[in-house]
Amino acid sequence: MEGDERKSQIKSMGIREIVTLKNGEREKKIKRKKEEKRKRKKEEKRKRKKEEEEEGTTTIIFIISSSSPPTSSSSTTRKAMAWRGHLSKNIKEIRFLMCQSSPASSSERAFVEKNYKELKTLNLKLSILIRECSGVEPQLWARYDLGIKLEGMTEPQISKVLEDMVKAGEAFKA
Repeated sequence: MEGDERKSQIKSMGIREIVTLKNGEREKKIKRKKEEKRKRKKEEKRKRKKEEEEEGTTTIIFIISSSSPPTSSSSTTRKAMAWRGHLSKNIKEIRFLMCQSSPASSSERAFVEKNYKELKTLNLKLSILIRECSGVEPQLWARYDLGIKLEGMTEPQISKVLEDMVKAGEAFKA
């Protein structure tokens, strides 16, 4: 009788079942769940990496000179920088490299502190990475979505595509 009363009490509480685990079984169950979660994360990371490789991307680097820090008024700057909301249309990732303490990186640190929140708000899908390393010169890396599908192309066509990509990269340096 007591068992039936206990079961009805448990059902009234909304609990479907009670599982009693022996010593060590709980730890094994937790360990198994952690292992499954780790495997899922590893598989997701592998899929993301494969997708990036299939898409094909181009990385372009810009060196930021600290010799002339930008000066501007806020209202003029806001109007002139309407492009901020369009970053994620052509760029897949932005990476800021800077030194935590060097004067050469001070303008980049100030830019990131003042503008990160707005850039991220306007471009939710854009990866904005900030990497600090002692002694590194300030750099801005942009990874563009300029991949070209090669399916069905002949070897000379692929060679031409590669040549065109090299020329496009040279245009950025000029």
